[in-house]
Amino acid sequence: MNSPTPELAAPSAPVPPESARALPNGLAAFLVFYSSGAVLVLETAALRLVGPYVGVTLQVTSSVIGIALAAIAYGAWAGGWLADRRNPRTMLAPALVLSGIATAITLPAVRYAGEVLRGGAASAILLLVAVAVFAPAMLLSAVSPMVIKLQLADLRRTGQVVGRLSGIGTLGAVTATLVTGFVLVAALPSTVILFGLAASLGLTGITLGVYLHRQDRAALPGPARVKAALAVLGLAGAGLTMVAPDPCDIETAYHCARVQADPGRSSGRTLLLNSAQHSYVDLADPTHLEYAYTRWIGAAADVLAPAGQRLDALHLGGGGFTVPRYLTATRPGTDNLVFEIDGGLVELGEQRLGLRQGPDLRAVVGDARMLVAAEATGSRDFVVGDAFGHLVVPWHLATREMVAEIRRVTRPGGVYVQNVIDYPPLRFIRSEVATVAAEFEHVALIAPPESLAGEQGSNFLIMASDAPLPLTAVRARLDDVNEPVSLLSGGELTDFVGDALVLTDDYAPVDQLLATA
Repeated sequence: MNSPTPELAAPSAPVPPESARALPNGLAAFLVFYSSGAVLVLETAALRLVGPYVGVTLQVTSSVIGIALAAIAYGAWAGGWLADRRNPRTMLAPALVLSGIATAITLPAVRYAGEVLRGGAASAILLLVAVAVFAPAMLLSAVSPMVIKLQLADLRRTGQVVGRLSGIGTLGAVTATLVTGFVLVAALPSTVILFGLAASLGLTGITLGVYLHRQDRAALPGPARVKAALAVLGLAGAGLTMVAPDPCDIETAYHCARVQADPGRSSGRTLLLNSAQHSYVDLADPTHLEYAYTRWIGAAADVLAPAGQRLDALHLGGGGFTVPRYLTATRPGTDNLVFEIDGGLVELGEQRLGLRQGPDLRAVVGDARMLVAAEATGSRDFVVGDAFGHLVVPWHLATREMVAEIRRVTRPGGVYVQNVIDYPPLRFIRSEVATVAAEFEHVALIAPPESLAGEQGSNFLIMASDAPLPLTAVRARLDDVNEPVSLLSGGELTDFVGDALVLTDDYAPVDQLLATA
């Protein structure tokens, strides 16, 4: 007689070992939110760190985004791989502390590497951005898969757990992006942001390590090691930063700014933005125009209105306020209205560059594109376009739609002058002249002959008006400055422009046109 077959028990979900039990839901959510947000703080701050050495262009922005995404991908892969081979509880606190160490070292590492890679090609940009972002972002991105692994005790809830924590991580990234862009960058230097983040990561790692150590003796090799690592973080980061070269006198919301005294002229000051020469100011003589392009602007103003005759002038971009101060000094009663997006530069100008605001010179902080749209039609005799992001005219200030707004604001006999920087093969300046000519009836171009021939990069000055330009008088004034300079108009200018693209709000590839390769 056969013995009765025992009833088969229903399979049950595997129970994880005690050492790998799940974290409290609130703690798991915090770790994912916090680590994901920290990556985006790093990404946003990286643009400020590398800007003084490689500029703030579309290529730099794309490099920061691309390197950060690569770090997130590799970190998530590595974190998931490790979580399948070791108890994630033993790795969470060390990952946070190590990311804090990497963050603390980022700033001095970028400053040293930046001096070597300054102004380099695309490979230099990618390398410097990798120094700024990759290591800490990769370490931080390993946290989420470790947390998710710990929370997957019930395979029937995999979708819910992964979806919830992935959503929380995305919310952390969004929150950090907005807070950093709108608050932190405007309120704090990059040094404070990075070391604040590094300290926060280290303290969070220590706190988490102590908590897990008390709950589970296997969770950490021991809190003492984490404390030692944090000490290394503080000492190494602070020590390196103390001796690292600092390219900034101050950090504004948009620029790393420095003012240098001219050793050959006691009252001369040079304003450098992101380590590039931007403006020159003579504190004792506002009529002194050091750079060639400012002398060309001065020549255009002198022809438009003889010395002593007031003007209603609008300046798109303030910088060192060289041209507004020149017009104020040479034409008392002139109304200089300056649109400058960086309020920090206005304050720096008042503190160190001789800027004095009053009825004849007013600075309004804001984006020139938005502010010009609010100006009255036919209200300005002289409009000066001299706004730059590093060495590039911001694309939205270079389009036909922007030029149409400038033409609307300019009086029928008024003149618009626009400063442009370009390099061989001169694709951007050709397109910008074509863009201005699409709105203004009369256009001319001032530049060194070698630059027009495509032999070197330089400043170019576009002149435009709906009335015939006084080219003979302008040519005479340019001859007075005793430097070789060409003035193109008519058929010569048409031949120079050729079939260049007219830039519009829909299509304005400014950075690509400026690329030399």
